[in-house]
Amino acid sequence: MIKTMTSVIGDSAQHKLDAEGIDPLLFTGVNDSNLHRISSLFKVQLALRGDQLVISGKLSAVEDSIPLLEHLLELARLRKSFTAGDIPRLAEDLLANEGTSQDSVMNERRIALPGSGKIIRPKSRGQEKYLEAILNSDVVVGIGPAGTGKTYLAVASAVDCLYKKRVERIILARPAVEAGESLGFLPGDLQDKVDPYLRPLYDALEDMMPPERVRRAIQDRVIEIAPLAYMRGRTLSDAFVILDEAQNSTKAQMKMFLTRLGLNSQVVITGDKTQIDLSNKDQSGLIQIESVLRDIEGIEMVYLNEADVIRHKLVKDIIGAYEKIDSKVETEKS
Repeated sequence: MIKTMTSVIGDSAQHKLDAEGIDPLLFTGVNDSNLHRISSLFKVQLALRGDQLVISGKLSAVEDSIPLLEHLLELARLRKSFTAGDIPRLAEDLLANEGTSQDSVMNERRIALPGSGKIIRPKSRGQEKYLEAILNSDVVVGIGPAGTGKTYLAVASAVDCLYKKRVERIILARPAVEAGESLGFLPGDLQDKVDPYLRPLYDALEDMMPPERVRRAIQDRVIEIAPLAYMRGRTLSDAFVILDEAQNSTKAQMKMFLTRLGLNSQVVITGDKTQIDLSNKDQSGLIQIESVLRDIEGIEMVYLNEADVIRHKLVKDIIGAYEKIDSKVETEKS
């Protein structure tokens, strides 16, 4: 990821913004008409150099131009057109909508997905911390109840990395643990049998990419969705790898999975400790890595709770009610 950076000499400054994944012509305009309009509006100089937008000028002018430029870069990633004539209006709209400090707006974590035209933002502090961890750590473990966005935000981050060519493929894995139903009794071949367990991953992908593009990416093996057992013996390089429902992986499976990590790869592990379907819950690989991996640099644990649930308002109350029951049972056991 290209970080934003500022160099200051006296009252002059140069600031660099991440321009990965934009449509260059859409952003700059015909004959650089958009850049000329912004330069005239803020009295700054602009240069698009590869995946960086360089802003130069007086420090105050550079700072004033950044919110608009970040917004326009986002539009260019989403392939949403604008002209030089739109720029003053967009600048006024941003100024009118400033409800929080500029720093908080600039630091807001958001993912712009060109294929679907969506901008995905964290909806709670826990989700913001989760996305921050994914951005900065090679291995992230997201633990929390259903509805907290663990899988959805991980898949969005993976699609974002694929669009920006930071990775060559996405690999989504889940343990195919029978939730009250034996695989052997389900109709079809092995893929037909495991597909119902992988369906939530397909759903998340199809919400972020055009369905036809998802199908083509799966056919070309740019996106792979498979049971965890299929990871054995492989090295996962240049990939964004997600292990979903990790509470249902065994200790041996979790070790196998984590040792598959190759060069230029990132791993996100998601799970809910209250929904372990293993017959022996103590064998959960997710439970074990909480203590085994906690102090390793480059691995970050993020905990989400009912405050991060983004579903029907009753879901938070339902989760809270069950947590009280679980807590009571644990107290009685002790």
